[in-house]
Amino acid sequence: MKTAFSLPQLPLTVRENIISLVPKILRPTMKLVPFTLQRKVLLPALHSVFKEAIEDGDFEFLSEKWLRIHITDLDINWWLSFADEQLVMACASEMISEDVCFSANGDDLVLIAGRKQDPDTLFFQRRLKIEGDTELGLEVKNLIDAIDIDQLPSSVHNLVEHAANWLEHSKNELKQKAHKQGTAQNA
Repeated sequence: MKTAFSLPQLPLTVRENIISLVPKILRPTMKLVPFTLQRKVLLPALHSVFKEAIEDGDFEFLSEKWLRIHITDLDINWWLSFADEQLVMACASEMISEDVCFSANGDDLVLIAGRKQDPDTLFFQRRLKIEGDTELGLEVKNLIDAIDIDQLPSSVHNLVEHAANWLEHSKNELKQKAHKQGTAQNA
């Protein structure tokens, strides 16, 4: 399915600039978005993505526990838990002490969501950090791994798939370019 725009057709230097500029633009912008609006958008999206897992009770392990998701390049933190058979979210001002923290940059999280990168690989490359209760972290990671991306609402699925494909394609080309330049300098 084609989108109205086709970013992969842009020159590599433009794509490289987009990849480096997006966090620089979003970081200050996200600080202006009130927590109530973030929660209003994020919780329904998470409930949609994890609908079946929530209904099946797969989030019970997160009851009375807190997961912090830290998007490092955007300096965004979200605290999530499970109560009354639904996901709940706390803001930084509530001074929640998390039980486990997942941190990565936004690009890597998009690649994980689009199934272009394996969380285990990113963990061993130190691009995904899991700190705190390792057993709880493993349960969260396994739950994320179990998501069937094809079961997501089509608009979410398409957005994640296109973003992940674009990022993967662009980053692979950038690696090839860097490799060629390194080879040419060593020759």
